[in-house]
Amino acid sequence: MRLGIRSKILIGYGIIILCLIISIVMIGSQISNMQKQRNYIINHDINVFNRTNSIEKQLMEMQTGQRGFLASGNPDYLESYEQAKNSWEKEYGNLQKLIADPGQKEKLAQIHTAILQWIQLKGEPLIQLKRENNAAEVERLYKEEPDRNDIKQIRADFDSFRNKELAGTKARAAALDKQNSTLGKMLAAIVLGTIAFSIIVGLFISNSIITTVRKVIDHIKAMATGGDLTQRLHVKTKDEIKELGDATNYLLDVMEQKSIVQMQINEVNLRNQGISSMEPLAQTFIHTVAEMTDSAFAAFYLKEGASPVFSKTAAYADNMDSAGRSSFELGKGMIGQAAEDQEPVMLNDLNHGQRLIGTGLSNIQPKSMFIVPVSHKGETVAVIELASLNAYSESHRELLISLSDMMGLTINSVLDQMEIKKLLAESQAMTEELQTQSEELQTQSEELQMQSEELRMINEQLEGRSKDAEEKSKELEQAKEELEAQAKQLIASSKYKSEFLANMSHELRTPLNSILILSEMLAENMGGKLAEDEKEFAQIIHSSGQDLLHLIDEILDLSKVESGKLDVFLSEVNLAEFPSYVERNFSHVAEQKGLYLKIEKAAEVPDVIHTDEKRLNQIVKNLLSNAFKFTETGGVTVKLDTVKDQHSKESIRISVKDTGIGIPKEKHELIFDAFQQGDGATMRKFGGTGLGLSICRELAKLLGGEIRLISDEGIGSEFIVIIPFAPDLTIKEQEPALALSSAGAEAAAAMEMPAEPSVAVLEPPAGHSPENALSSKNVLIVDDDNRNIFVLEAALKSEGMNVMTASNGLQCLEVLESNKKVDIILMDIMMPVMDGYEAIRKIRNEYCMQQVPIIALTAKAMKNDREKCIEAGASDYISKPLKMEQLLSVMRVWLAQ
Repeated sequence: MRLGIRSKILIGYGIIILCLIISIVMIGSQISNMQKQRNYIINHDINVFNRTNSIEKQLMEMQTGQRGFLASGNPDYLESYEQAKNSWEKEYGNLQKLIADPGQKEKLAQIHTAILQWIQLKGEPLIQLKRENNAAEVERLYKEEPDRNDIKQIRADFDSFRNKELAGTKARAAALDKQNSTLGKMLAAIVLGTIAFSIIVGLFISNSIITTVRKVIDHIKAMATGGDLTQRLHVKTKDEIKELGDATNYLLDVMEQKSIVQMQINEVNLRNQGISSMEPLAQTFIHTVAEMTDSAFAAFYLKEGASPVFSKTAAYADNMDSAGRSSFELGKGMIGQAAEDQEPVMLNDLNHGQRLIGTGLSNIQPKSMFIVPVSHKGETVAVIELASLNAYSESHRELLISLSDMMGLTINSVLDQMEIKKLLAESQAMTEELQTQSEELQTQSEELQMQSEELRMINEQLEGRSKDAEEKSKELEQAKEELEAQAKQLIASSKYKSEFLANMSHELRTPLNSILILSEMLAENMGGKLAEDEKEFAQIIHSSGQDLLHLIDEILDLSKVESGKLDVFLSEVNLAEFPSYVERNFSHVAEQKGLYLKIEKAAEVPDVIHTDEKRLNQIVKNLLSNAFKFTETGGVTVKLDTVKDQHSKESIRISVKDTGIGIPKEKHELIFDAFQQGDGATMRKFGGTGLGLSICRELAKLLGGEIRLISDEGIGSEFIVIIPFAPDLTIKEQEPALALSSAGAEAAAAMEMPAEPSVAVLEPPAGHSPENALSSKNVLIVDDDNRNIFVLEAALKSEGMNVMTASNGLQCLEVLESNKKVDIILMDIMMPVMDGYEAIRKIRNEYCMQQVPIIALTAKAMKNDREKCIEAGASDYISKPLKMEQLLSVMRVWLAQ
């Protein structure tokens, strides 16, 4: 019966617990007995002493009552006498029941007799004499104290009785102490015995575990260090330790078998060494394998070149054609199918009808057969077929599979060697033939020999170039793969970057929207409550917010340029107004810094060119802003003229020249990098982001032009922008500005700068005035930013509107369920729980509110956001930060409809 370690441990603990229970029961019995004795001493002995004292006290009360009556004649003394007389018998009876000792019972009987005699002879007669008024006799007897000795004797008897009882109590207490001492020794013996038994059980179980585990460790070390693998563990117990030993023995069997297989493989390799032709190799191999597997006969088939035919190359125990076929085709028969599938086939317990194995005396039926294909680089190159009078084992299978893998490499190596020898022989024959021809030709013409030498050299050069070309082709292919991988990484990086910038734009524009609107409202001072310096503070806050918005737009523009997603829209640009444009935007800057601003336009400059006006103005603004920033004295000169490129095509040249700090020549290229300052550093010494020149250069490239720099430190700088008249036709042309739908203006740029309000195109219906279109109208503001809600609510209430709010799309739908009288909805896009897109779709589809204008407000401002909003069902689209006049104009137009 198998008894596991857990069961052994549980049985050991069970025995220990049983011993403890028996010990506890025995100790409990002793304690109970001691408790009874203790109770006996407490209840019996004390009760005996109490009752003897009570009887003695009652006797003294009778004596006292008697003498008081005799002395005074007061009958009240007789009451105590009578009470004591009536109750001492009862106490005596109870005391007698408590006494078991015959000597004490006899003593108690004597005391009882003495008390009765005193009552009958001394107590009652005197009382009777007093009642009869025989005073002389009473006085005589009273003076003589006839009962004095009797009472004294009774009390002496009581003392003797109590002393004997006290001696018995002490004896019982001593016996109780002795039992208590014995109980303590018994408890100590039980504890020590339990500990000793626990230690013995623990040592027995742990020793049975540790001994086997150590043997397992020794055998594992032997396996790891190549030691003796023939030793086995012998475990007699029937538990997990035996299972561990059996598992270790099994592992030793496997390792020993693997070691034997490896030794056999090494022996085959050793025998195959030095063989350079196929038939000796096959014969040696099949002979060795047959001996190792106890095969009765064996055959080795080799594939004939590229054909599907395998021919017998070697055999073991071959008797004419007895050992296998002479040949077979791939996929034909069991051996052909095994060669095609490249899977070994092992058959044991063969039925009758198989081919017989011929011996000198008779033919014997084989019991097992093994077919092993030999493969090299996924192609079957040979097949081994074995037959045996015994069954093949798994070790035979493992050996043959390992040998087949090794044999594939060996066969390929031998075939290569044979091919090399063949080619070498052919080369030698050809060399001898050529030598003969060369000698014949040499006698005819030295010139032909020289030509032959030249041709040989040319041939070697061509071969060398061919090899170089192949190597370069491989290098180009590898470089192409690396570039494709890098391109995929760049696409993924650009996608993540775009998503990050979109989210950054949303997170920055949302609080910026509140800053700009509130600062603008404060600067207008509509209530007239602000002082002039407070209005100036509000204007500074608004200006700083605009600068931050400009920074956000520059970062997003640079990102879109770098990712190649910035679209350019071409239209006709009026250059006749260029001088006034520059004057209008930068004359006040020049006046503030005390600098001059010169604008020169050549006569040959055409009035109209075809380019992206917004991007061109952005370039000019950035260059002029930089020029004024880095110029302290002198001024800035702007020149507009034409220039021809190397293909004689005319372009516009815009030159911005200043008298500022200048730029060292070694930093001319560096300043066009992102976040670089005018001095070529990334420090914020001169203010700004350092993105302007980088964006200008990329925008100029998108417009088909370029930017050049002429500058030296201390003498100023000149930036020259060259833009072609005729742009690349692949650039998308801008649609006419008047092609605006009734829903609002188209997107202003690729990054969705705030679109101009639709007021310029839409005319309100007759009878509606835009000024009072907002008054008393119900507007629902949906935004997750409380600051935006606060700003919009304050602005719209000042226009006389009734404002309702919701913090996400789901709350918006709840408001619409309870209040159907909503005239217009301002819907933020990026919100938790339910975003603006989904809310708009539900309003249009599920709530069937097709006529209510919905203006989408978003701070994400990415390309195609407007199209996505309109597609979802929005009436118009405005990006944050909002301009209140723009928002109010759009709302008036839609409400006026």
